Order: sequence, then structure tokens, then C-alpha cells
Amino acid sequence: MMNQPSRLEFGSIVGERYRIIRTLGSGGMSRVFMAEDLKLPGKHWAVKESIADPKIMKIVRTEAEMLISLSHPRLPRIVDFFEYPPSGAVYLVMDYIEGITLEAYMRGYQGYIPQEQIIPLALQVLDVLDYLHTRQLPVIYRDLKPANIMLTPEMEFKLIDFGIARSYKSELDQDTIKLGTVGFAAPEQYGTGQTDARSDLYSLGALLLYLCTGGKYSEWTAGVEGYIRGELPRHLIPIIRKLLRHHPEERFQSAEEVIEELRRSADFQSAQPGKSMSNASMDYAGTRVVAVLGVSSGSGATHTAIAVSHYLARRTHSVALVELHSTAKAFARLQEVVEGIPVGQASSSRRFEVDGVHYWRQTSRADVISLLGGSYRFIVLDLGNGQDNERLEEFLRADYPLVVGSGAEWRVQDITGLARSLQRHPQHKWNYCLPLASSEAVRRLRKELEHDKVFALPLHSDPFEQDDEMDQVLDELFRGVITDTRKKRFGFLKRQH
Repeated sequence: MMNQPSRLEFGSIVGERYRIIRTLGSGGMSRVFMAEDLKLPGKHWAVKESIADPKIMKIVRTEAEMLISLSHPRLPRIVDFFEYPPSGAVYLVMDYIEGITLEAYMRGYQGYIPQEQIIPLALQVLDVLDYLHTRQLPVIYRDLKPANIMLTPEMEFKLIDFGIARSYKSELDQDTIKLGTVGFAAPEQYGTGQTDARSDLYSLGALLLYLCTGGKYSEWTAGVEGYIRGELPRHLIPIIRKLLRHHPEERFQSAEEVIEELRRSADFQSAQPGKSMSNASMDYAGTRVVAVLGVSSGSGATHTAIAVSHYLARRTHSVALVELHSTAKAFARLQEVVEGIPVGQASSSRRFEVDGVHYWRQTSRADVISLLGGSYRFIVLDLGNGQDNERLEEFLRADYPLVVGSGAEWRVQDITGLARSLQRHPQHKWNYCLPLASSEAVRRLRKELEHDKVFALPLHSDPFEQDDEMDQVLDELFRGVITDTRKKRFGFLKRQH
């Protein structure tokens, strides 16, 4: 509630024009009322009453003039300003926006906002932040939170409270007043420095995390990744992590930069049905996920995942290969060879490295989400041949889902069976890999699936080593990667001998 009693009540008139009808909301520093316009019958406005220290009334007046000068479709128009110096009361008259606050919406829908609305909402917020931050005298909002976002009946967004917005003054080392909402305010708003555009971007990250965890979290703390909704677009996670960096210089530096990253990631993920993945450029920022799923036991999923990981590592940097199965043994055996560990004696570390690829053995989904917030360019998931809910979900959400099936003529139907069993899920991004398959088997499967991304994988006995024929197939699968930079080989088969 407002700390001091209001001067207004039902029927009160502000500025000889605006008659108070009812209270819309209140907070620690202000109260907002609905008012009718006595000069324009039927027109309603929102009137915000705040109490200001008379000593800073000049600053308040300057800030009000700044707010009145703003014009953006996602900001309420501020059309009038009144002040009463004896009491310290000031009044802003602005557009009345019909709708519900995002905070109330989240409460009413059990913390759920449809996943397809999250990125459009973020882009709307960024659009208005970009407008504020790029003015001749930049405006820093400083209190981006669910209670200050109004959703109209058309699910459009409006910022509704400019109670602590301020013009950015480059000559100051820090703000003289520390304001903002705990959980959504950037660390520098607690007294460590002056707020700037990056402070609002931190609050955007907090807002997105709040939406992605069903309203449970707005700060990145230990274990938060376990509460992120599973169906959300993967590329959001590293973006949120960067927005929430403690130090401003480690965050995105402008709203425009975040907009570009969101659009680049979203455009890359939204490949249209029938459009080959090989037509898309892979020269982008952020982490991309390749998920390798075997149709049946012995189909070669792990072998293919290793080959793909080292192919990508030879052409890019920062590749992680993740064994997404808590009881799998393949990576444990490989780690024994790499690190010289006695057979059967498990290492204390689940991560080891081979030729620049970071292997993560027996990993959980929560670990994968944590890795997405890191610096990896690619994460390759070895899902084995399991189709439990967790691994199937990771496969369906991946940027590059790879199905590995037997190339034997009598086993090709295993792939069509899998496709039919999952036909309720979009499959235009899927890629089918058939080790040692004939060209006829590939042609027939492409026809049956009505899908052109079916590839025969050649004999590749050592997946750690570069193989020209294998590279030709993977070049087609991942067309557009950067120039090959060859590295020292691990030579797994040589070490076995």
C-alpha cells in the first residue's frame, strides 16, 4: 500500500478536469485511479498519484516533462501533469489501458503462459526498451516486472508504470536513489553503480526466466534449470543466462543486440517443411543441439554421435558430446582408455576430453540445460536407442534431430515404423542416417517417408578420425560450417592395438 494517505477519493477532481471513479492499484510510492474526463464525455484516463519530497520537486517536474515527450505504441501516453507542493503530491494523467497485468495473468493461469507467446512478448518488450534507450537523452525504465506489464485482450503488451524511470546521466558513477523490485532489479540497482540500458536488459532476463519457470524463479540460482519448462525453445536458455550476468559488461550491451540474437535463433529453428537443413547457414552465435537417436539396439547411434562431434570439432570449436542416459556404459569404457583408468574403476569426473570434444558421461537433462548456458557452439546428445519420455523430448526439441537406423534391407522398415509412431510430432527437421545402406535403400526410404534428408553413412571404422567419404555426407548434412582446421587425432583403434 501507499505509505502516505491519498488526497483523492471517489468524486475528487484533479486539474479541474479529471473526476476520480475508482482505485486501480497501489504500491509503496503511489496509487493509480481511474478517472473520467469532464471535457470529453465517455473518455477515461488513469491518474497516478505519488508523493515526492518537496526538495526534489524540480527533478520530478523534469522527469515528468521527459515522460510526456515519449511516444510509442507500447507506452501509455502521458497527457497531463499536476503538482501540489505543500503536500508533495504529484499527478500524472495517462492512457487507461484495458487488460490484465502479466502478474495477475500468471496467477490466474497457474503460472503458465503459452510457449509460443514468450518470444513475441520478449520482442515487444525489447522494442520499447530500444526506443527508450536510444533517445537523445536515454531513458532507463528500472522496474521491468510482471506487475508493470499490461496484457490487452489481444495479448499485446504495454508498460504501465514509469514511477522510477529516469534519464541516464553519463557523468554519474552511481544512482543517488536505489530503486527497483527485488528479484527483477539488476545488481547495480542495489548501490554498486549507475543504472543504464544493461540494467533494463537484466530485468528482461529475470522476466523471461520467471515466465520459463512458471513464475517460480527470476534469478539464476543453483538448481533453477530443473524448473525450466521442457517444451520451450532451446535458444532462449543461453540468451537468458547472458542477460542475467552479474556484471553489466558481460551481458548483451543493447536491446538491438538481443533482438538480433532472438530473431537469428528463431529464424534458424523455424525451417519450413520441405526445406533442407543444408541450405541454412551455420555461421551464427549461440549453442545448437544435435540429438542422435537409434531406432534399435546396435543401430550405431553412439558411433554416429562420436563421428558427428569430431567432424564439428574439426571445423568449429567448443563441442560437447553428452551421453544422456544415467546407466549407459559406453562413455565410461572410453574414459578408461583415454585416462588410463583400470577397467571397472569409475573416474570421479564425468567429463573428459578427446581431440577438443568434451565428453560428458551418464548425464541428466538438468545437466544439459546447464551446458546450454555455457560457451559450447554445438552440443551433441547421444540418446542411444531409448525412447523414454525424457530422451524423446530432447530429440524432438533439438535443432538437428538425427535418426540412426540399420542400413540392412530387411531392417529399413524400422525407421518408417518409428516415423509413424511419432507422426503427431513435426518431422520436417529430422535427418535419417543409414550406416552402410545402399543407394537403392536410401532412394526407397526417401520415397516412403516423402522426405529428402535420408543419408547413407559409409564404413567409418574409427569415428575419431577424419574420413573423406564420411565428411562428404556430413558436409551435405551440415552445409555451411566454417573452414576445416585439422587437429591432432586421437586414433582410438591405434591405441587399442
